[in-house]
Amino acid sequence: MQDFTYEELLLRDDLTWIDVRSPGEWVESAMPGAINVPLFDNDERALIGTIYKHESPEAARELGVRIYGEKLPELVAALHEAIAGRTAAVYCWRGGMRSKTVALLVELMGLPVVRLAGGYRAYRQHVTASLAAISPASLPPLIVIHGMTGVGKTMLLERLAKRGLPVLDLEAYACHRGSVFGSIGLTPTNQRQFDSLLFAALRRWQGAPYLFMEAESKRIGHVSMPDGLFAAKLAGVNVEVTADLLTRVERTLLQYQLADAQVFATEVRRAVERIERRFSPDLRKRCFANLEAGNYHALVSDLLDEYYDPRYRHAMLQYEYGFLQIDGTDLDTAVDQLAHLAESGQLLDWLEEKKKASQSV
Repeated sequence: MQDFTYEELLLRDDLTWIDVRSPGEWVESAMPGAINVPLFDNDERALIGTIYKHESPEAARELGVRIYGEKLPELVAALHEAIAGRTAAVYCWRGGMRSKTVALLVELMGLPVVRLAGGYRAYRQHVTASLAAISPASLPPLIVIHGMTGVGKTMLLERLAKRGLPVLDLEAYACHRGSVFGSIGLTPTNQRQFDSLLFAALRRWQGAPYLFMEAESKRIGHVSMPDGLFAAKLAGVNVEVTADLLTRVERTLLQYQLADAQVFATEVRRAVERIERRFSPDLRKRCFANLEAGNYHALVSDLLDEYYDPRYRHAMLQYEYGFLQIDGTDLDTAVDQLAHLAESGQLLDWLEEKKKASQSV
């Protein structure tokens, strides 16, 4: 059994990552694609930690060995299933006793195994440093999808991804749709989870001729995109997708509405209350009247027309190179156009022309 740095293990494609931390640690943050085979469950880990702190390290180790011995058969079965004929790359929080114990067990099982030096913490340090080093020059050219709220930007990205085209779906990584209503029906990720998913996506699309992404704000729900990615977004190809208000209202409701009507009503009211101070008196009155009546179509229409659309128009002013427009009334047709323009190089040619024109002014 050997220890390797994360940078060394990144060069291999024969690994199954085995995270032996507790389920609670795993839920808080994990490597995308890793499999959790915990040496101790949440309660066992907490008990061992308490004994370590209040009694002695020796007593804590003795308890750990006893728990390990009792669950050895189920650990062996879980590891066999998880590793599935590949090389196990085992890690815990800091590359300590938990990963060492499980790696030794895998070795005794006659299976190939390596261990991540420094554990999850070393992986996290690598991800943080990599994202901090992003610059527009280090990324493929970005094709940035703009459009007023409800136009279907997320739906377009999902359709582009299904075609195998390179997409960064930041809202999916954040598990948040980006507005005050963005967490309805979702459990937002934390910054570590977001960073891991973004890092994995950027590695996957390294060397791609271009990348599609949505024109997100720097902050998406509870997380923030790296400064370099935000700068690259501002310097990218700007494509504005358009659709009429009725279409946008229907798409918004399709995306946000929940099966549980009461939960949905509560969440929507909560979101409206967070932004009502920015409404005109008339808009505030209409919004709460529509909430009381359960008239979500009218509520969304008013919010889009009088609250979100003006903010979108203001946000467009920060982009330097102007906008190409695509009709998003039919999403499949819009995807066809976007794919054709990207794959033919026409979007990147357009961006180069805009850059040259701005430099000559």
